[in-house]
Amino acid sequence: MSHARHVLEIRDRDTGAVARILTSLGFNCFSFEAAFGDERIEVIWAEAGFERGGRRVSGSGIPLLFPFPGRIAGGTFTFRGRAFAIEPSDGRGHAIHGFAHTRPWRVLDHERNRIVGEFHASVDDPRLLAYWPADFRIRAEYALHGNRLNGVYSIDNPSDQPLPVGFGTHPYFRVPLGGEDGAECVVTLPVSEEYELDDLVPTGLRFRLRDADAFHEGIPFGEMQFDNVFGGLVFAEDGWCRTTISDPSSRRRVAMTFDRPFTTCVVYTPGHREAVCIEPLTCVPNAVRLDAAGIPSGLRVLEPGESLVARVDIAVS
Repeated sequence: MSHARHVLEIRDRDTGAVARILTSLGFNCFSFEAAFGDERIEVIWAEAGFERGGRRVSGSGIPLLFPFPGRIAGGTFTFRGRAFAIEPSDGRGHAIHGFAHTRPWRVLDHERNRIVGEFHASVDDPRLLAYWPADFRIRAEYALHGNRLNGVYSIDNPSDQPLPVGFGTHPYFRVPLGGEDGAECVVTLPVSEEYELDDLVPTGLRFRLRDADAFHEGIPFGEMQFDNVFGGLVFAEDGWCRTTISDPSSRRRVAMTFDRPFTTCVVYTPGHREAVCIEPLTCVPNAVRLDAAGIPSGLRVLEPGESLVARVDIAVS
């Protein structure tokens, strides 16, 4: 087991679909190319040369946000009487997106269509123990089955102290999807609530969406301008929440499904207008501060030896 300093691929034997993972920088799956005969559709947006370094780490691919997703106001919080301070990193004076997405991961297993990586704070960067209440560990597994990328994320508490955690994925979905005009792509979002933000940080207040039906039925990407936090996720009877991006020109569609550990969804439209981010999170951003104030946030506190498993699938049709 070692830190790979290059891109590793997984490939589906039947379709030729391929995913590329930058294991030395957050285990970031920065490319997922679906295949339909001779037609190939790149699903994930990444800045040119991202895999060579020197680019904003959270600005491409599928960053994995852990042990906290989104922002912590001012980068400071208190947990069970202990105060912590994390260096602000969002340009606004807040800490953002945890630690795991900026650091090398160890590759535990790599097969033709499957790869497993792990980041363990006390093993891979012990300096982080000064910034979080307990040691933390995350394992990510990607597998390709046809034109479907399955992601399984396992979090556990390897320490002897309670561990507050949140997790999220931050996929940059490319628009258009092989078509001519990204503005015509239609995005469905199964949400019914929105959180109030102060400087992009949730205050804990939330309200019902007046136009939730429009989100469910689909919004043209050309009408979307978001950096918003949504709740009230709608799960189907099978236990999965489903969001889609459809390109009417190419007639291709991406469907992302995720399971019930996720409670919140951030939707972000980057300024370059070449992608839309739909980010399932297990808690609200700023969760450690909201929780300390007695405001429900979805923060999980894992006791020693406890674990959490979350799943996200991305399928192209």
